[in-house]
Amino acid sequence: MDIRVRKIYEALFALEDLRELYRQALPTGLDESEEEQFSNGITRVETILKELKDGKGNPIKQVVPKLELRTREEEFININPIQSGGRLTPEARKALIAYGDGYSVCDKCLVGRLDKIRKPPVEEFHAELAEFVGMDEVRVVPGARRGFQAVTSSLIEIGDLVIVSDLAHYTEFLAVEIAGGVIKEVPSGANHIITADAVAETIERAKEETGKLPKLIMIEHVDYNFGNEHDVYGIGKVAKDYDIPFLYNGAYAVGMMPVNGKEIGADFVVGSGHKAMAAVAPSGVLATTAEWAPTVFRSSHIAGDVTGRSFETKEPEMLGCTLMGGTVVSMMASFPAVKERVQHWDDEVEKSNYFVHEFLRIEGNKIVSEYPRKHSLSKVDTRDSFDRIAKTHKRRGYFLSDELKKRKIVGEFAGSTRVWKLNTYGLSWERIKYLSEAFLAIAEKYELPVR
Repeated sequence: MDIRVRKIYEALFALEDLRELYRQALPTGLDESEEEQFSNGITRVETILKELKDGKGNPIKQVVPKLELRTREEEFININPIQSGGRLTPEARKALIAYGDGYSVCDKCLVGRLDKIRKPPVEEFHAELAEFVGMDEVRVVPGARRGFQAVTSSLIEIGDLVIVSDLAHYTEFLAVEIAGGVIKEVPSGANHIITADAVAETIERAKEETGKLPKLIMIEHVDYNFGNEHDVYGIGKVAKDYDIPFLYNGAYAVGMMPVNGKEIGADFVVGSGHKAMAAVAPSGVLATTAEWAPTVFRSSHIAGDVTGRSFETKEPEMLGCTLMGGTVVSMMASFPAVKERVQHWDDEVEKSNYFVHEFLRIEGNKIVSEYPRKHSLSKVDTRDSFDRIAKTHKRRGYFLSDELKKRKIVGEFAGSTRVWKLNTYGLSWERIKYLSEAFLAIAEKYELPVR
């Protein structure tokens, strides 16, 4: 526990208490009683700042009763496989302070559409976001899963076939199920890689079995299980050959690595804000071409039979507006940094490979994902190394979690010493080397041979 980290949080909370005085006072200013509270609050902040400077005082442990303070990003190296790309930028954290209220971005909404709000510049952000992913139109959505659902509900009818991979995320399955579709899986084979040929073969098999072509292809660029990169460019060509719409699942790509949907051959691009765009959850993006925009982003035409009310400005697949307040502004505030960081994807891959190379020096460690790595998310097998220690250790598999936590490393699946995942995305070279040395030190402590 780092007292300075805790004091930073305590100071932030004390400043929020001061801010609350203004949120409750008359707009004409603070009254005498409130001025006294404000003065006492300033004294409290000054005391906390002195303790912060001196590294002294009692560390706070909770935000409010029963809600523990979360300090893993400040006090530890976090290698959680799903959290690395969603780590907020300083700009996003600041935006969250200012725009955390539920409908904060709606102060100047003139037409009842989130993507048409100009102040803050939500409309401008949508245009930049579409360009960023190489598509024509985009909407922000509550996570990648809602992007999948918007497409399937627009294109799929009961009994229609949808192609997914055998590594597809469960939300792809649910999106198809809700629409009444039928799943046809593409096998990834022994290498756990989805190829264009395998997709074509699955389409032909489905056609032979049912007498009809699938209505949609949904394939991930990088899967959540192995972190392997799949042949989305080849799959895009196959989709065009068969004239089947292609949904590119970029949940672990958009915001981490360069993505251009049209170059890939995608009709839809789906990304995750909280997995890969340094945004608050739940957030994501759905982008499409000018051809498909009128279908997926269609306007409402329903009308009430008594009132005659209609909602032409709303889009049914979006259920009207989607991300309000902290979710969308966090994505907006992080966007300049996200645009910059995708240009350094090769560095992230290099760091991933450096770590894995060092990790494999421990005899018995294996990499389950493709190697050399093409992504920062990796699946490893330690059954012949750390799991051997776990079988006789009094803490069983938790010994590894204990040893990592002693070295200020968290995020691995607690208690796992068999097959598990980690993500090095966003770590500096200093942290990558520290992480690597930590695993080597644990191996040496338990007398596991290190090459």
